[in-house]
Amino acid sequence: MANFRGLLICSLLLSAHASPSALCAEYTLMPSPATVHIGNFNAALKPVLTINSGDIVTIETAATAIEPEAIDQSGVVQPSVVPDYTRAILREVKDRGPGRHILTGPIAVTGAVPGDVLEVRILAIDLAVDYGFNRQRPYEGALPDEFPRYFERIIAINREARTAEIAPGVVIPLTAPFFGTMGVVPPPALGRISSGPPGVHVGNIDNKDVRAGTTLYMPVHVAGALFSVGDGHAAQGLGEVDISAIETGLRGRFQFIVRKDMKITWPRAETPTHWMVMGLHPNLEEAMKMAVRETILFVAQRFPKLSREEAYMIASVAVDYHVTQVVDGTKGIHGMIPKAIFVSQ
Repeated sequence: MANFRGLLICSLLLSAHASPSALCAEYTLMPSPATVHIGNFNAALKPVLTINSGDIVTIETAATAIEPEAIDQSGVVQPSVVPDYTRAILREVKDRGPGRHILTGPIAVTGAVPGDVLEVRILAIDLAVDYGFNRQRPYEGALPDEFPRYFERIIAINREARTAEIAPGVVIPLTAPFFGTMGVVPPPALGRISSGPPGVHVGNIDNKDVRAGTTLYMPVHVAGALFSVGDGHAAQGLGEVDISAIETGLRGRFQFIVRKDMKITWPRAETPTHWMVMGLHPNLEEAMKMAVRETILFVAQRFPKLSREEAYMIASVAVDYHVTQVVDGTKGIHGMIPKAIFVSQ
């Protein structure tokens, strides 16, 4: 259910480019059979919540693609740690696929129209449940021919210590959880698409650098944008090479702003110290080329006194390119452009 939680004076929270009302509402959106969709992004989806630009929503997400019975029978955690909403969703939601992700939403943002940009400020992310899991499916991942067997491990999460012991003597810090999948719906002509590969709608980018404190920018393709989120990751390495992270349920606090002054084709993001560009392509080399082109375009647009050749030079000497993930069909590269180097532009 979506719950109204009051109004905030948010003029100080918003950039000068946004034009929300002076008062911003705050909502809570919990997962339930009525507030999730499974495995797809689709312009025909109906919003489960409608908000205004500038509003803040706390959104909880269910752990993706694992049956509660597997948790119950694992002996790793008590069955009581599985939220009732997870059991209800998997019992009652029959319209699924072609992907596997349980996505909370979509949320419509009033005033967003095709050609706009939806700015999503990730204000906070918290662990929502006491368990996670890692799964390997046969002949998938970065080494498909070398791992032909199914593997699944249920993992207890210590939310107080923010750690998880994933194997005997191997303890992983859970200090920067993030949502693997955040996106808007694609253009209507694409129809119902899988939540698996990322794309122009953003979706399953599995980018560990898009975490609390980061702002994500997404091109809008339909009225309202229709934002959904899920695929919570307690921890993940860049690459996500065995096809999954520590998959879990998360709770995030987001602020949504409609940007009329921005025009982008592919997603971008911003941290306190870096601007982030992304390359998404089935071929990793092409994803890299795309990320470099996006770097050049970003630098040239933001600093018009610099030539394309100078922007290309900056990409080479100052920008770090990371392999985001290689297991979602469409592979990802993201480039981190340091803000500090632009001292007099």
